[in-house]
Amino acid sequence: LSEECVYFLQKLSYSPFLNMQNLIIYKFTPLYHILEELSLDLNFNIIFANNENSLNDQIKKLNNYLIISNEKNLDISNQFVLDDLPINIFKLVEKINIKFLKQQFNSQSEVKINNYTIDLNSREFFINDTKLKLTEKEINTITYLSKSNKPVSIDELQEMVWSYQSDIETHTVETHIYRLRKKIFNTFNDNEFIISKKNGYQIK
Repeated sequence: LSEECVYFLQKLSYSPFLNMQNLIIYKFTPLYHILEELSLDLNFNIIFANNENSLNDQIKKLNNYLIISNEKNLDISNQFVLDDLPINIFKLVEKINIKFLKQQFNSQSEVKINNYTIDLNSREFFINDTKLKLTEKEINTITYLSKSNKPVSIDELQEMVWSYQSDIETHTVETHIYRLRKKIFNTFNDNEFIISKKNGYQIK
């Protein structure tokens, strides 16, 4: 793969919500070999299971995992059936990451940030009985900023929150954050939640 392709794959497999994710390839040898070659450039721990016993052994040891195969196994949870082949590698990585995100959202539907709570399922941002409906990008922006102990630059937000959409202009990100800060101020009268600094944005 070219350096540009590797760069996009790294961005696709990164999520501000997740740590290293365990991807178990079950009885799907060709896919395992493809992803194993790319493993150094992905945020996935690639594991192969060629039978039910080895699969069960892996599941017992892991918490955060997704099983990917090319046929439906009714007795297995957390599985992703890849039956729409062939598929673009970028689309595949994106789908895998979305599956991991959905699993985490189901197990952790609410995130506390300072005095506020985010309901990841309903995409609501609230404190006490006052609620604000947010878009997916706004949720991702707040969550990413909250995990940094220093200001986050526009370029970093563009890469990490907007993923591989590198063709968007810098002012697009700034406009989104301006609107987000305005929505928070209008609803909660809070102008200090997302702080604008010379070298980026920050949530303290």
